[in-house]
Amino acid sequence: MKKANIGLVGLAVMGENLVLNMESKGFTVAVFNRTTEKVTNFVNGRGAGKNIIGTYSLEELVENVEKPRKIMLMIKAGSAVDAMIDTLLPLLDDGDIIIDGGNSHFPDTARRTAYVESKGKLYIGTGVSGGEEGALNGPSLMPGGSPAAWPQVKEILQAICAKVEDGSPCCDWVGENGAGHFVKMVHNGIEYGDMQLICEAYHLMKNMLGMSDDEMHEVFAEWMKGDLDSYLVEITRDILAYKDEDGEPIVEKILDTAGQKGTGKWTGIAALDEGVPLTLIGEAVFARCLSAMKEERVAASAVLNGEAAAAPCLSAEEKAAWIENIRCALLASKIVSYAQGYTLMKAAAKTYGWNLNYGGIALMWRGGCIIRSVFLGKIKDAFDKNPELTNLLLDPYFTEKITSLLPGWRKVVAQAAMCGMPVPAFSSALSYYDGYRCDRLPANLLQAQRDYFGAHTYERVDAPRGEFFHTNWTGHGGDTAATQYVV
Repeated sequence: MKKANIGLVGLAVMGENLVLNMESKGFTVAVFNRTTEKVTNFVNGRGAGKNIIGTYSLEELVENVEKPRKIMLMIKAGSAVDAMIDTLLPLLDDGDIIIDGGNSHFPDTARRTAYVESKGKLYIGTGVSGGEEGALNGPSLMPGGSPAAWPQVKEILQAICAKVEDGSPCCDWVGENGAGHFVKMVHNGIEYGDMQLICEAYHLMKNMLGMSDDEMHEVFAEWMKGDLDSYLVEITRDILAYKDEDGEPIVEKILDTAGQKGTGKWTGIAALDEGVPLTLIGEAVFARCLSAMKEERVAASAVLNGEAAAAPCLSAEEKAAWIENIRCALLASKIVSYAQGYTLMKAAAKTYGWNLNYGGIALMWRGGCIIRSVFLGKIKDAFDKNPELTNLLLDPYFTEKITSLLPGWRKVVAQAAMCGMPVPAFSSALSYYDGYRCDRLPANLLQAQRDYFGAHTYERVDAPRGEFFHTNWTGHGGDTAATQYVV
């Protein structure tokens, strides 16, 4: 009996489509699902007549996969993954490989890699991005874990992933232990930021400029022809044109409460742990939290007065100018979002000893994934030219680009404030940019405050870095200062 090249556990939307993708590339796939009825329905439905082997127990699944076995898990992140690993390990031989393709938290992947390796097996945690369409036609894949496992799975993963124009695969080895899932987590954080930025552009055009959904559809269609060409702008264009049965835009009938599954929150927590100012993504997460307070917001809207200026009455020429300003704000803020995300990856690489290929990561995100865009090609170019680039904003292309966008960006943030319209991602991105380019921030006063109430000491501009001082501010304190440490 012919054995499968790979086994897959979990026949939900992503699992089913990945199986069909693998089979279409010439691989035989064995499948298992805890609810075995799904196996029957799949092999007799979408998988009928294909090189797919339905199995009804993990033992049967393992028996039907060629050695070294490769078993991919497409199941809910968390304790279910640990339970599945513990069930699988006794059934596997040394050198067999478990692949977790779910949205697992990177510390869990690091722990699981060490645990599985201690049992003589190999482990991969891979980010899979692209949703249902990507899983079927070519996702972006970000594998990390046991380095010895990569040569065994490389052919399959690079066959099923998305490809860019020159045929380069949107999948390559990221690094040891939790590196793959860390990069996927940052991808999702940037996705949160991109979505919030687009929503703020939509909100401004709708409520500040008084534009209809059809007019905004045309704007997003035009933006697809330039630097903002991306999957999220593309689907926004299509959403704005989609009509309900009564002919009205369906998007306006959707309740304004956003959900989230936690990867944006994890990105923010990781940034806090690393001391990296990931301000835009943090605001995007909090914007979703604020949206969820629907009933409270409705009640507050009847009580709180923003004293906002009325939206300006604009001519066609003035409206076109404001649309261009909003485009500037969207693109500039997007640059900041990626700059912050890459800064976080660089900090984490140092903490965890990962050797991340930053240009390669941009390539992996060029196709298949949710944040795919032409913009990422410029990021790859930046890190190819200078692998040690400290911040994307310092690359000559992005320095020049953001300088040209700055006047329109400032006008949008200022006008939004005057109109009482929330633009947390646009404004936090601008504040980060202004803070990053500022050679002297008011943190000197903050250090004085810390020293005043807690004797935390400070450095001086007229002394070498690393030399600390304490002032007896009140005349009642002593000369003893607190020990220096950084959280």
